[in-house]
Amino acid sequence: MSDTPVYEARGITRAYGSVQALQGADFDVRPGEVVSLVGDNGAGKSTLVRILSGAEQPDGGEILFEGRPITLTTPTDARVRGIETVFQDLALANHLDPIQNMYLGRELMRPGLLGKLGFMQRTPMRDAGKKAFEDLGATVRDFNGPVGGMSGGQRQAIAVARAAAWASRVIFLDEPTAALGVVQTKGVLDLIKRVRDTGLAVVLISHSMPHVLQVSDRVHVLRQGRRVTVLEAARTDVEELVGAMTGALDERSAA
Repeated sequence: MSDTPVYEARGITRAYGSVQALQGADFDVRPGEVVSLVGDNGAGKSTLVRILSGAEQPDGGEILFEGRPITLTTPTDARVRGIETVFQDLALANHLDPIQNMYLGRELMRPGLLGKLGFMQRTPMRDAGKKAFEDLGATVRDFNGPVGGMSGGQRQAIAVARAAAWASRVIFLDEPTAALGVVQTKGVLDLIKRVRDTGLAVVLISHSMPHVLQVSDRVHVLRQGRRVTVLEAARTDVEELVGAMTGALDERSAA
């Protein structure tokens, strides 16, 4: 794992009217690591992720990609740099199968006139799609059925694997284990580790402290729109994380 951040934010601010969602937030993630963003409701996690994925623009601050300042005006600006995001709604087309979802908006068209008429290269897409799922160990039981009829764990695995297939630098995962059972959650957490092991930088947003500690290398704690600390996952525990999130650690230090 490199010590140089692949993606970094410095002093990010964002207000919605009189509400200051981010008040100089910092962030960084390195290649081949899982960084978790934690914080109480209203800490600014979702706002920061939307800004770093190009879905929103900051009022102030600086975003750096591979050490160079960049400006993201749309999610496409992030995607062309190899940055993918899986939001809580997954953005899957329920009536399409896993392979069709993987290539949604990125279809391989046939060369020449047939491609211009809308004909796709279905066999290469299916072969490459299956290989991408298998390489990451994403258990997809049915490649032909619509994803709308699949379990929550299957759908989450498909969304994560799709992002990993197209990302080359960073993946943001927003609450990927929410509403999943124990077995499904383990599968998604294992998938996150495998994505990290490919050399991608993974950013996990989660309210589950045990899950955060299980898969993270570092944990960024946000409170009231700022990053208040960065903790090594192997050297912290749930009590310390909660204390940093609530400000109890500050009070204890001041006592």
